[in-house]
Amino acid sequence: MRESEAREFCARWLSAWSGNRPDVLIEFYGKDACYTDPARPEGLRGRHEIRAYFTKLLAKNPDWKWELAELFPTERGFVVRWIATIPTARGVLRVPGVDIVEVEGDRIERNDVYFDRTPLLMPRPNSV
Repeated sequence: MRESEAREFCARWLSAWSGNRPDVLIEFYGKDACYTDPARPEGLRGRHEIRAYFTKLLAKNPDWKWELAELFPTERGFVVRWIATIPTARGVLRVPGVDIVEVEGDRIERNDVYFDRTPLLMPRPNSV
């Protein structure tokens, strides 16, 4: 994928992760896409499974924001380093991560997400 194409696609796609809009986000994924992340390391296959997961995930995080940190175009898509700004009960967290994205035509066919979940799993203050 050319860098200009990857940047334009990535900007639209990262924006779709914010605002609790699973129907917008799923449009970036192909019919038989594969998606993995630290919460779903076994992976999800197909738009139906992925959309169900995105619906729950985005509803729990309607105010998070995604920012492109670095982009590396590849033959089949791109690798993106990002920073997610996530409001939590403990305050706002800035979580860095990496996605490996393979695109066929104008849809994502494979999306592997990597980040450290530890800050998100820590208990709230005063909870024991």
